Amino acid sequence: MEQRKPSWRLIGPGIVVAATGVGSGDLVASLVAGERFGYALLWAVVLGCIVKIALAEATGRWHLASGRTIFDGWRSMGLWTFVFFGPYVVLWGFVYGATAMSASALPLQALFPAVPLWVFAVLAGISGLGFVWFNRYPALERAMTVLIGVLFVTVVGLAIYLLPDLGEMATGLVPTAPPDSLFYTLGLIGGVGGTITMACYGFWVNAKGWRDSRWIRMMRLDNRVAYITTGVFVVAMLIVGAELLHTAQIALAEGDEGLLMLGEVLRDRFGTFVSVVFLIGFFAAAYSSLLGVWHGVSLMFADFVGNIRGLTERPVEEREASWEFRGYLLWLTFPPMLLLLLGKPITLIIAYGVLGSAFMPFLAFTLMWLLNTGRTPREWRNGIVSNVGLTIAGGLFLVLCGNEIWSQITGA
Repeated sequence: MEQRKPSWRLIGPGIVVAATGVGSGDLVASLVAGERFGYALLWAVVLGCIVKIALAEATGRWHLASGRTIFDGWRSMGLWTFVFFGPYVVLWGFVYGATAMSASALPLQALFPAVPLWVFAVLAGISGLGFVWFNRYPALERAMTVLIGVLFVTVVGLAIYLLPDLGEMATGLVPTAPPDSLFYTLGLIGGVGGTITMACYGFWVNAKGWRDSRWIRMMRLDNRVAYITTGVFVVAMLIVGAELLHTAQIALAEGDEGLLMLGEVLRDRFGTFVSVVFLIGFFAAAYSSLLGVWHGVSLMFADFVGNIRGLTERPVEEREASWEFRGYLLWLTFPPMLLLLLGKPITLIIAYGVLGSAFMPFLAFTLMWLLNTGRTPREWRNGIVSNVGLTIAGGLFLVLCGNEIWSQITGA
């Protein structure tokens, strides 16, 4: 089958996955890495992008080469895959919904402190619900392009404004492990735009209209653009942490509150305008992740339930209008509002952490199995580069999963 010629004008799913994957959590992780270790962990950011390119490429290639979704592949591997994914996606959506709404609300509340946080959180969730409910993938792609443009101007612009030390940055490309940085380094590698949205990429590729192996070369260009873009954002925040905080010995809190603290530091040093611009970028990062998850994971859930019901051939447009898609949209939006009001029960958070850390090795190793067997046409099966990339990804995430489970057991 003749390949479609790659074109920069057709790039789209990569923009969506980049905007979704680079949430406030990734930004604050790289910011704190810069604050604590300067440029010493820059190599970890670069490696994280390479790992994600391999993982997302495998997801997109499976959808295009086989003509089937990831759930069709998982179903062929046995019922255990669905037994794992079912509880995971329900619990993940419940906790993530509250997290996404809170993250989107934090910068807005910093800009308008008279309004309670929960009001902005509820508005973020309901607006995301309305946008995804009444629109289809093309509208999502346009909205994400705007949001990622805002993020680029604000975050990358701030990094350039701080005039990074290019010589010092270059030394950070040499792998080193500062004291007490091992699992922080692994987390930085694993967290560069990497969540369940990695598995959404294949669905967005199909939603773009890329349905068969003729589009694989185009998908590969799109995917590389996605994670190079992701890397640019994360490196920009590392620069901000290194130049603004590390040199001044200013410690930030972990979590989204760290970004609010950065806003205060920027206001004190450069004035209100720079602080406001940064908070707008913070909102763009958080809200783009919310929109992407509201659409992409709802698509995954619709396909998951459709597989159980024997509806495996539905086009994306039909899934977007299905009751399963809209039911999961409602699940992401309204039940998590209880967590905004009541706080997050510790048992639920432990289960969420363990299941969440287990998903990425599950994705990496199942893709290896699917793409090295007769389920994939021979010409599109894994080569050595893809197998090495997926092995590294699976091994890395397995270590992170073990660390998460150990920390939950010991309370460390």
